[in-house]
Amino acid sequence: MDFITDLLGPGSEALPNTLILYSFVIAAGIFLGKLKAFGISLGVTFVLFVGILMGHFGYVVNPEVLKFVREFGLILFIFAIGLQVGPGFFSAFKTGGIKLNMLAVLGIALNVGIVILIYFVQGGKTSIASLVGVMSGAVTNTPGLAAAQQTVNDPEAINTMSMGYAAAYPLGVIGIIAAMLIIKAVFRIKVDHEIDQIEKERESSQLKPLIKTFKVTNKLIEGRDLSELHDIINCNYVISRIKHPSGDITIPLAETVVHEGDLLRIVLSAADEQRFLAMIGPEVEMEWAEEDNAHNVVSRRIVITKSKYNGVEIGSLRLHNGYNLNATRVNRAGVDLLAEPNLRLQMGDRITVVGDINDINRLADKMGNSMKRLNQPNLITIFIGIMLGIILGSINVGFGMKLGLAGGPLVVAILLSRFGYKLKLVTYTSSSASLMLRELGICLFLASVGISAGKGFADTVFNPTGMWWVIWGFIITFIPLLVVGFIARGCYKFNYLTIMGLLSGSYTDPPALAYGANSTSSDMPAVAYSTVYPLTMFLRVVAAQALILLFA
Repeated sequence: MDFITDLLGPGSEALPNTLILYSFVIAAGIFLGKLKAFGISLGVTFVLFVGILMGHFGYVVNPEVLKFVREFGLILFIFAIGLQVGPGFFSAFKTGGIKLNMLAVLGIALNVGIVILIYFVQGGKTSIASLVGVMSGAVTNTPGLAAAQQTVNDPEAINTMSMGYAAAYPLGVIGIIAAMLIIKAVFRIKVDHEIDQIEKERESSQLKPLIKTFKVTNKLIEGRDLSELHDIINCNYVISRIKHPSGDITIPLAETVVHEGDLLRIVLSAADEQRFLAMIGPEVEMEWAEEDNAHNVVSRRIVITKSKYNGVEIGSLRLHNGYNLNATRVNRAGVDLLAEPNLRLQMGDRITVVGDINDINRLADKMGNSMKRLNQPNLITIFIGIMLGIILGSINVGFGMKLGLAGGPLVVAILLSRFGYKLKLVTYTSSSASLMLRELGICLFLASVGISAGKGFADTVFNPTGMWWVIWGFIITFIPLLVVGFIARGCYKFNYLTIMGLLSGSYTDPPALAYGANSTSSDMPAVAYSTVYPLTMFLRVVAAQALILLFA
């Protein structure tokens, strides 16, 4: 029985003991993190608290091993985050997301401003390391904590940050939800009314592609081919099929001539519908599916699973000439996009094509259309990206600042996910594989941080210093949320469900998002969350590092 005691008891740095300790901390943390109190759970963050508990009871890990596991877990987590948010990082600056992102940036600026104010009010008595840890916990942002710890590179400061983070985190989650409830009460918001408003806006949305059938009655376009028609109706649209008065259905080419009485099936933007009514003729209700089957014209979705088509423009596929097919829509991550000629395909896209079934099968064979291939992880891209990220993170970018092991991989992952096709790198990762990589990395990181900080946690936190950490953390959490929320509702009249997603996303807080999602049947909180999340995640990492470099 002695070997059991030696294996499971505290104090040993042997490899088997270390592996058992990490396994227990992560398993217990994930299990406890799933438990809910008042509908709220801390999720994987509970791994940190279990690690602190085990460290408090004397469990230790060899410092070099702990440092390697912590940094490697951080890199896996950050890189997976970058690949996840990268595709939406640049598109988040489009018209629909500018105001949301600017409000999120305002929240970050207020968080940083309060930290600096506390630091100077205290006369520098409270270290910037502890305040950055408190801020990271207050805004529930683990990558920011990790980036700051990697930047300071001092074991004592790293442990202080971890303690501040752990002290502020619980009230950070509660503070976000409390801010949501206060905004709801102050503006007397009724959630059902907000949901109805969203549904009305969606019905009149000008963004989602429409599929309409128009009858040619305008004699001015009689005898013109489709290339001329595109010059006349100068907007983005696709004519997928034409039914002639004789009953024949054809796949139109650029030289196809339009005649009076033809029925045109068109994929277009809702904003352009009036143009077609004016230039072509009235809309006609028609079930194309039955007609198509009778004439061997079908519509199918093809999944892009061959890497050579990653980043290729639809126009360069020459679907008209090479396959006698029309591309109408591209579904990317559940969103339908108009199949414009200059739209670049990505691995995992589902392109809708119309034509003869034999021609579709030929194209499908060429483009892959194999879900099995999508399930294979692209490890080459992942490790090339990690290597480049570490190199970038080691470069001095000015004022003695480096992106470090957190910022470097994050920036490279974002850039690869958007422009990787230019280097012939496939960045597509299935949702399950991405989640596994991300969760494994954050669990290894949190377990290491908790075990390291556990030894002096109780003495530091359960005293006046720790009490002030909790108070400061709640101030850092709460005040910026109220300011941003009141501006969003009072000035910009944002929907309350959007505000819930904005507040959760600006603090990169899944538990708060889960609360918002559970309080309504709408997906609008998740949409707003994903809109601000990429930029917020990046800026939180940079802000935490900047505070350390400027004031440490």
